[in-house]
Amino acid sequence: MSIPGGRGTVSAEQMSRLDRVDRSILRLLQQDGRASIRSVAERVHVSRANAYARISRMVEDGVIRGFTARVDHEKAGQGASAYITLKIVQNSWRTVREQLLELPGVAHIALVGGEFDVLLLVHTADNRALRELVLTRIQGIPQVLATQTLLVFEETDQVPPD
Repeated sequence: MSIPGGRGTVSAEQMSRLDRVDRSILRLLQQDGRASIRSVAERVHVSRANAYARISRMVEDGVIRGFTARVDHEKAGQGASAYITLKIVQNSWRTVREQLLELPGVAHIALVGGEFDVLLLVHTADNRALRELVLTRIQGIPQVLATQTLLVFEETDQVPPD
């Protein structure tokens, strides 16, 4: 699907502009990011032009941040997955985030509240690579005070229902 790119934060006003059709389009694209404009339009009962305009608007507004593939990490050669919690030096989030973005295998980074400050989801080839990532790369970041690694034994992606 060829949709113009867009960036930006989504305001409460932009979110309130999403109607039932927009939400249906989002659900369909979450299920299949490769769905054609024609098929999306047919399934939500609007014209192709209307579907295209709505998707373009949501991309421009930053509601849709991109189109990706859901990957079976094990089949893709990433047999070890883990959530890693980090305690970091106060007020160092931006610095730490930039360093974490450079690391291989990092799939998700979140600043959170609670007993730890950052939650990472990582995928690596094996436990040896995971150990290297945690003990050398992540713990080597000066602002990281402590880590805890939670191994993922099995994972299932939630896909929005029809």
